[in-house]
Amino acid sequence: MSDKPFNVLFLCTGNSARSILAESALRKNGGDRFRAFSAGSFPKGVVHPETIRLLKGLDYPTEGLRSKSWDEFSGPDAPKMDFIFTVCDDAAGESCPVWAGHPMTAHWGIEDPSRVEGSEIERVQAFATALRYLENRISLLLALPIDKLQASTLHAKINEIGKAEGASSPRVSAA
Repeated sequence: MSDKPFNVLFLCTGNSARSILAESALRKNGGDRFRAFSAGSFPKGVVHPETIRLLKGLDYPTEGLRSKSWDEFSGPDAPKMDFIFTVCDDAAGESCPVWAGHPMTAHWGIEDPSRVEGSEIERVQAFATALRYLENRISLLLALPIDKLQASTLHAKINEIGKAEGASSPRVSAA
């Protein structure tokens, strides 16, 4: 097993809900094996309040979470990513920066909980559902013997994870 942790970047357009949920979930569950980050192509500049409420209510890490541009991760001083996952269909269709180190990419799209209209209970449930789908994908990633798989096999497996329950789009390649 590698001594250095794997760096994972979750991308979305606004970086206010799904990518932040994924970052926090991987921070909580990834142990010393993974370092989690998130960013957006057009960040909203603020994390959705329901995202923070949900994470705090479940005792997930929220320190340092902020809505930021993916440009922070494309410069020479940025951490080199091992994996980049788009979690929204809009970001998957955008032209991404050239990422240093040629990280493995996959599309893990799920529906945007911040777009759900309805009662407060329905809106809160949408965020909880998004987190559950992301946690399922992250647990599948954590179960992979990453250091033992050939690159092509690993890439196929992370693409397959993106098709798990709750997938918003049939696309499987990204970034």
